[in-house]
Amino acid sequence: MNSFIKYLPAEERRAVTVEAVIELAGEQNPSDITTAAIAKRMGLTQGALFRHFPNKDAIIQAVMEWVAERLMSRLEKAVHPDSTPLEALESMFMANVDFIIEHPGIPRMLFCELQRAQETVHKRMVQTLIRRYGERLTRLFEQGKQCGELDARLDVEASATLFIGTIQGLVMQSLLAGDVSRIRRDATRVFAIYQRGIRSES
Repeated sequence: MNSFIKYLPAEERRAVTVEAVIELAGEQNPSDITTAAIAKRMGLTQGALFRHFPNKDAIIQAVMEWVAERLMSRLEKAVHPDSTPLEALESMFMANVDFIIEHPGIPRMLFCELQRAQETVHKRMVQTLIRRYGERLTRLFEQGKQCGELDARLDVEASATLFIGTIQGLVMQSLLAGDVSRIRRDATRVFAIYQRGIRSES
């Protein structure tokens, strides 16, 4: 990164730090990212970095907050006011896919936190994000059932789990293949199968 970062206001420098961590997570194991590596990516000293964050945990917390805010905002913006529930679900699905393609380090960080055996603040933040996501989906499922677009017998909790799990599966496949762009290629076909399972037959 350019030296102009040194002269950014504190809040902007914090945001640039988050972006640096996400970039690094796309290139290496997130748990191996050090504050020295973050500072180097930004063209700063560790001392300059610690003027904005007391430690690495604080940096990771800022990343998790950024992810939750940006992802949920992206999902909400993807839903057009005139969309049917099923159209809204597809828009959210594709918006999530695009978000991952733009920031491939994010799912690596989320998976890394969820794999931790111990309960941590960061792990709870990821769990909270998934819960909020599920609640948003549940509202759409209920609306779809009420208007007759979705199966009246639909298990909304299981449908939300499958929706999120389908995206996670696409991410895992892309990580195994070493090609994040394949998520976009597969997403449309995969969602078509998903929607056939939840839509009303009438």
